[in-house]
Amino acid sequence: MTDMADMANHELEREIDSGPKPRSATAKALRHAAHSYLQRYSSSKANLRRVLRQRLNRAIYAYGSEQNGTPEDIEIILDECETAGLIDDAQYAVHMAESWLARGESVRSIQARLARKGVSSIIIDDTLAALKQSHPDADLKAAISHVRRRRLGPMRLAEKREDFLQKDLGVLARAGFNYHLARKVLDAEDNAALDDLLEETQNR
Repeated sequence: MTDMADMANHELEREIDSGPKPRSATAKALRHAAHSYLQRYSSSKANLRRVLRQRLNRAIYAYGSEQNGTPEDIEIILDECETAGLIDDAQYAVHMAESWLARGESVRSIQARLARKGVSSIIIDDTLAALKQSHPDADLKAAISHVRRRRLGPMRLAEKREDFLQKDLGVLARAGFNYHLARKVLDAEDNAALDDLLEETQNR
């Protein structure tokens, strides 16, 4: 634990020494930073906590703890934001899950990303259950979007598809799609055939 803490401190020192002087992190400044961040980005409570703590740690290292706020100030700010409806992990999870699905993220990948953002397992389970109910073919839609966005399989020149098959399978596997589904979309004859796959699923 000590080694990890030392490594984190050294990284913080290098970051501060090599960059511009950190801004102060009084309770007022942290509150302003939270509101500014939420105006630009959707965020879970845990993610906003990480953002504010990073600013606080940088400021404490540069100016000392007496001139800055405290972790307790951050918790108060988070509670204020939650009460005001500025952060809502359930709504955040639904919004991000729909957005990631549209971009070609698998359900498994969405689950992992929400967890990394600090969303609770209960909210994640509820979000994914609702996602699968509203999109019964969620992974198929996502896989097709991924294939189109990355120009894999049927989106490649016909003479190059076989040469890139294993690479394309690896791309889809890393994105969280199982082998059966990956082969299904990669074996589609062309772009129009991908739409046929979706239509077949929806008509069942």
